[in-house]
Amino acid sequence: MTQSTPIPPNADACLVLADGKVFFGKGIGADSIGVGEICFNTGMTGYQETLTDLSFSQQIITFTFPHIGNIGCNEEDIESIRPSVSGLVVRELPTTPSSFRSHISLDTWLKNHNIPGIAGVDTRALTRYIRKVGAQNGAIARIPSTGFNLQSIMDAVKACPPMEGRELAGTVTCKAPYEWTLGTWALGDISHKSTNKYHVVAIDYGEKLNILRCLAQRDCKVTVVPAKTSAEAILAYKPDGIFLSNGPGDPAATGVYAVPELQKLIASGTPIFGICLGHQLLGLAFGGKTEKLKQGHRGANQPVKNLETGAVEITSQNHGFAVVAGTMPSHIKVTHISLFDGTVEGLRSTEKPVFAVQYHPESSPGPHDSQYLFDNFVKMMESHRA
Repeated sequence: MTQSTPIPPNADACLVLADGKVFFGKGIGADSIGVGEICFNTGMTGYQETLTDLSFSQQIITFTFPHIGNIGCNEEDIESIRPSVSGLVVRELPTTPSSFRSHISLDTWLKNHNIPGIAGVDTRALTRYIRKVGAQNGAIARIPSTGFNLQSIMDAVKACPPMEGRELAGTVTCKAPYEWTLGTWALGDISHKSTNKYHVVAIDYGEKLNILRCLAQRDCKVTVVPAKTSAEAILAYKPDGIFLSNGPGDPAATGVYAVPELQKLIASGTPIFGICLGHQLLGLAFGGKTEKLKQGHRGANQPVKNLETGAVEITSQNHGFAVVAGTMPSHIKVTHISLFDGTVEGLRSTEKPVFAVQYHPESSPGPHDSQYLFDNFVKMMESHRA
């Protein structure tokens, strides 16, 4: 990249990567600069759920599917109230929404949430580039009619800290405890509410709302608590089970405050189920280590093998870190592995009622192959109660 890098005709936005690579296109969404780690998502559906997944905090999402935004946006297909994604990159300009469920266009939705985007980028080339060189920081910026200073955009990229070492769960967690009782919904029907047969305390590291819906659908009253809630405060609720949510950032950085509390919760013998960041934090609490992946796993079509049954599940995933195999004690069993790269996708303790998976069994978006894990959690709570 040089200051004299030519701007293609009709381009009014650019994506600048930390290594100097520049992509030009048409700006969509907010007229602002978005800075974060560039990544790609291979899902063909569910762009609104993806954009509102708080695990994407401080990241710029590249959608590999070319047609994003053509069904608009609504108030039902969200996974958080306040999305924290830094920006998005798409191949085609979003067309006029064509869905009876659409309330507003994707462009308007992005503007409402101050999320910048860029269209017209060769996302195939960008994805291949990320796979080759690995994840890195970047920035999306609009090009003013008077021209723009590439170096100033690069300075913004350089000022953004790397994802390794970043503690982001504390920035997206809820501010105070609250209760959730609304179950999953079918089209036009969101009437199911939990009968409160079980009481689950969910630690919010950046949770997806569909996780709460899946628990409530199984008659769990869910009390959601902030990420830094103490073990003593959680156990004071006398829960039947404890859930550890997904979330953004480096698990080792979040583990500084989370791991000591999780070790107390594990020692209490209360059933624990973790997903994504929750899975990584349990790995750390058991003495394991985590590592940054070169490109991560993000999409709704990721194959995972259940080592205990031999079954292969197609899963929804969104993570850039993983628990390192072989770093945990012998009583921690690896239950699932990725068929892409063999990384750890699930674990359980043979001494305590604790298990976790790296992927997202609640889907939204994605297949429902792994929703049995919520049933397993309920069975664990029932057994513990008995």
